[in-house]
Amino acid sequence: ITYKFNLSLIENVENMSDKVADKPAPAKPPQLDDIPELLTTMVEETGEKSAAATKRIYELCDVGHKQNRVPMVCSGKWDVLTPLAQCLTQESGDGRHLACLALNNLSIPTENKRVMALGPASKDVIGGLCKVIAEDKQESYLCCICLMNLSFLEASITTILQHSPVEEGEAPVNPLQNTNSLLRVLEKLLTNSPSVPKSGSGKSEGVRWACGLIKNLAKSEENAALFGKTDIPKCVIENIKASTAPPSRWTSNSLEDFSLFVVLNLAQWPVSKEALIEAGAVDVIKPIMSEGDLQGLKATMACAFLDAEWSAFPDGAQPASKSTAELMTNIVEKKGKDGQYAYGVFKLYTATKAFCDLSKAAAAGDSGDGESNTKTLAVPSAVALCFQVISDLVLAAVDDAEGGSKYVPDVMSAQHCACAVEYLLPAILQASDPPRKSVQSEKAASELSQMLNTYADLSGTAEVGKTAAKNAAEKIKASAGTARPVLEISHDLWTQYRKREGQPLDQFISQERGVEVDESGPLDFLPCCAPSKGDASCVIS
Repeated sequence: ITYKFNLSLIENVENMSDKVADKPAPAKPPQLDDIPELLTTMVEETGEKSAAATKRIYELCDVGHKQNRVPMVCSGKWDVLTPLAQCLTQESGDGRHLACLALNNLSIPTENKRVMALGPASKDVIGGLCKVIAEDKQESYLCCICLMNLSFLEASITTILQHSPVEEGEAPVNPLQNTNSLLRVLEKLLTNSPSVPKSGSGKSEGVRWACGLIKNLAKSEENAALFGKTDIPKCVIENIKASTAPPSRWTSNSLEDFSLFVVLNLAQWPVSKEALIEAGAVDVIKPIMSEGDLQGLKATMACAFLDAEWSAFPDGAQPASKSTAELMTNIVEKKGKDGQYAYGVFKLYTATKAFCDLSKAAAAGDSGDGESNTKTLAVPSAVALCFQVISDLVLAAVDDAEGGSKYVPDVMSAQHCACAVEYLLPAILQASDPPRKSVQSEKAASELSQMLNTYADLSGTAEVGKTAAKNAAEKIKASAGTARPVLEISHDLWTQYRKREGQPLDQFISQERGVEVDESGPLDFLPCCAPSKGDASCVIS
């Protein structure tokens, strides 16, 4: 059987189960009230009777009965998950297949994911799905899709990959040391697949959706550390090398699309990037950067994470700079990009790290204090966005600050932005030509250095972010007195943003004040002052 999927949004990916599983409804559809009897039959009977009951459970949650999916799992009236998980271990192909279909449909609603991946039956559900994949059954690809559906709940991804079954009463075993763990089962599936599996075959579908699952699981640094110690990084690189289609023809959710996503997600973590470098990832994905679409963006960010040199980025890195800055902006504004990605596909810490690593490569490519490369990235809108991310985190962390942002950044994103600002300082602080005085630059330098120092002093700021922010603050403050056009415009854009958000504009104005004076104050030593006589006619000229 060949299944063709071309889906672009997460919801559509999850609705894959509907497209795969749906069959014509029976003449007399089952009711929710039938569930207790059906569950009893599934557990106590075998063969055709059990399979028939499982089929009725599936029909209760098929595409024509979507409204039943949440009540079946979350109402607390029934436990449908444990019996369905038990059916996955059946030798009967029909019962096992129908249980896979039902679990796929039930895994789609957000409310159900938490119960299925983290609830009382989660061990049975994840264990049953893993066992089918390990045994290389015909339904392996359905089990991979189901696990991928569950892994869209980010809170579940560590739990899912930590699945490492042992006999009852035995001590837990690290997934890396357990051949039956999901980690090793996925590795075996990928390493044992043909170099070019027949498209649409059960084997190719299993590998494809396994890569989709790994893509989601690799978003966690803890999981990435495990993947980095397996052959999975090497396998996904081989998937890309073996592709016969140009990247512009890769469809969403294809094997190549998933594999490049895995590379991207693993590359951003120090604990797993070395495994990709050793597998020759940069040379394989570098040509993909020239694609001006989603695949090009993914390859660009991955190359930045993998420490590619500045010269490796096409066209003087102009496309790379533009696309990463645009991605950061879209994430902060909670929107996607038509025809490429939906909001939520990329995290802000991924986009800001890509921008930071590009800035690092640009600074390394410049000689001495030059700015020929860094000025490619240091456009005022991108610099202002870095200031915005940092200051929004400060506002969120300071208890007495008023206002706020519609997007509260994470600590890692602010750190990446602080480091990027430090790398880009040669371009940000480039003086006007000819040099001139500027009150606006002086104001910008004062306020921005105060903001960066405030960020550096936050209790949650890591040492690398603290050092970058303090260094940047010192250099920006020292630049005051001479016009700095990029700094001025970036500061103005940052100020406009804060006005729109209703944030306090005096939050980062220096609190250093002059000495107030009056006739009874520091000037009363002058002979024309006679405060004791109440003479207010004295004028100081």
